[in-house]
Amino acid sequence: MKRIAMPALIASTIGPVQSILGWLISGSLWASYDPIRQTISDLAASDSPVRWIQTGFFFFGATLTVTGSIYARTLALPGRILLLGAGLATYALAIFNTPSQTGHSDLHRLSATISFVLMSAWPLFSMRFDRNYPWPVRPWVSLGATAVLTLISVWFLSVWLDPHAQNVGVAERVIVTAQVLWLSACIWACWLAERPGSRASIENK
Repeated sequence: MKRIAMPALIASTIGPVQSILGWLISGSLWASYDPIRQTISDLAASDSPVRWIQTGFFFFGATLTVTGSIYARTLALPGRILLLGAGLATYALAIFNTPSQTGHSDLHRLSATISFVLMSAWPLFSMRFDRNYPWPVRPWVSLGATAVLTLISVWFLSVWLDPHAQNVGVAERVIVTAQVLWLSACIWACWLAERPGSRASIENK
């Protein structure tokens, strides 16, 4: 049985922390920034005074996602490919940043949408039908996680595309946090279940 390698465990530990710290640090350094109304991408826009700080966090987060896709071998290969795609899309949204607080970039929106979709879909494609694998990648858990993440993503995308919405920043933070926390929890739970001497490991022998 393929297992979680240490680089994936480290990446999953750092992932949620750096994601949340990224927009907290960047937002705190920009006095007029409104985290309720404005997106995280606004922090990395060309006219943002903290552009390079948030862009750095985007690149760091993308690298952690790619690392997880390579070394979280408990996940089925299709799910790992989706995670790899999500990481590459995050690189792209950082490269093709929005030009200003009032403008938008079609490439940025496309990259961000791909990232959100893939980060919601990977649990479904990571499921294992072999009962020797840990519970986080078993069918019902994978289906449930995908359903919840998809519902939150649809809500966020509906808010994001509404020009009159005043809470897009909140909606984005909810979906981003939910996605990164589930990835982290899944990898950690798999690693704990796979440890020699763990209850799940003993039961699967």
